[in-house]
Amino acid sequence: MVRAGLGYLSACDAVSLGTAVQAEALVGLEQAEAQHTAARAKILAAFSAQQGYQADGQYGPRPWLRAFTKVTNQAAAGAVAWARRLRAHPVIADALAAGQLSASWARSLCDWTDQLPEDRRADADQILLAAALQGAELADLGALALEMIERSRTAPDRDKDTFNDRAVWLETTIGGAGRLTGDLTRTAAATISAVLDALSAKGGPEDTRTLLQRRHDALQEGCQRLIDSGMLPGRDAQPLHLNVHVDLAELNGLPGASELEAGWSTARAAAAGLPGSVYVTGPDAEAAACDAALIPIVSGQIDWTVLDQLTDLFLATISHRKGPYRSADGRFPELSEQTRERLQDTLLHWSIDLLSGPAGLASFWRRRLLGTRFTTLSQPLDLGRTSRTVPPHLRKAVILRDKHCQFHGCEQPASVCEVHHVIPWSKGGPTALGNLKLYCRFHHRIVIHRWGWTIKTHPDGTTTATGPDGRELHSHGPPTAVG
Repeated sequence: MVRAGLGYLSACDAVSLGTAVQAEALVGLEQAEAQHTAARAKILAAFSAQQGYQADGQYGPRPWLRAFTKVTNQAAAGAVAWARRLRAHPVIADALAAGQLSASWARSLCDWTDQLPEDRRADADQILLAAALQGAELADLGALALEMIERSRTAPDRDKDTFNDRAVWLETTIGGAGRLTGDLTRTAAATISAVLDALSAKGGPEDTRTLLQRRHDALQEGCQRLIDSGMLPGRDAQPLHLNVHVDLAELNGLPGASELEAGWSTARAAAAGLPGSVYVTGPDAEAAACDAALIPIVSGQIDWTVLDQLTDLFLATISHRKGPYRSADGRFPELSEQTRERLQDTLLHWSIDLLSGPAGLASFWRRRLLGTRFTTLSQPLDLGRTSRTVPPHLRKAVILRDKHCQFHGCEQPASVCEVHHVIPWSKGGPTALGNLKLYCRFHHRIVIHRWGWTIKTHPDGTTTATGPDGRELHSHGPPTAVG
């Protein structure tokens, strides 16, 4: 009956109902949502208590919900949390079941009273619920709950501090994108708000991002600054490392380095599966690779037909008989299958030795196409085409010279900037001091690599940024000379 009613509302002509009926339906749907939350929590709690998930081969209610109700991991965790929450707050559960309180308000009330000593939560639930039913707004209820919490903190018999007031969920979606939700304490909320406010300002007239988009990028920027500061365990302030996966067959067929950079294999990069790694492509990959250590990983597959041909050729070469000595299927009948397999294993090992290693064919092709290994760090200040990776001594020289982002009007410090090849490496630009400029991550990754702005360096060291629409912006004054 419930599904039939919802089906009717989903299929009806909502416009023809009129605003009065629409309003009544919206209120009713919110009440139904509250009752649905209470019913699901009650049944799920009973199902979990009786370990009903074991009959379907699951080890808990969360994996069972994911497998049989087809919800995401975050939704399953939320359903289990509601079952646990309402079991600890029966007063709120009864109000939800009666449709007296919305699910979102109920969650707020439970989260607030969870911060109280356990023997005082039921009374606090009753007080807050009574105030809500008498027309108090959520902000008023929050102020009342805060007063209760502050008073409980001075009580000599209060419980030990708990962490029920905080949680963060990061759910990975399609292609490695994510969805971030959570419950923040007042201190955490104020801290994150300060970071977002400081880093989400417009980057200039060329910044067309919305406020929400700038806040997203501000969160990433804040985390990136923490990483770059060297304060995270195991990072040691090292630059980003990119594994460039390329097949030997592709490498053998490519005439130059630019084609190699354009042919990074998505399947092999995604299959790497290294902890803390993520696959990037397009403008994001180009922007990240501009100031990252690139590590080539050459892979290949065995062509068994060619191995058979190589085996036959080997046998024909060492044979003292004249002319072909093969059966109809092309094999040597006097050679046992085991002997042939041992011979193929030997040839295969020789082939792998030929292809791999610092003196192998794969290394030869990579060096021939790229000039040298990706990770080679040469000491001369002008590296030319030796390496795309900017070595530490050259990076330091760029920082000492530029001091801050070189885009028009931007004063972001060098600590949050990246080194950019003015003439792209893929177009022949050298890894040399004169071809390197310092840009903050917004202007480097988004303005230049994503939006397509181009940079031109003048003889006096200044630069001109030209947008896709032809608009030009000039940089700061000439940079300080570096001795």
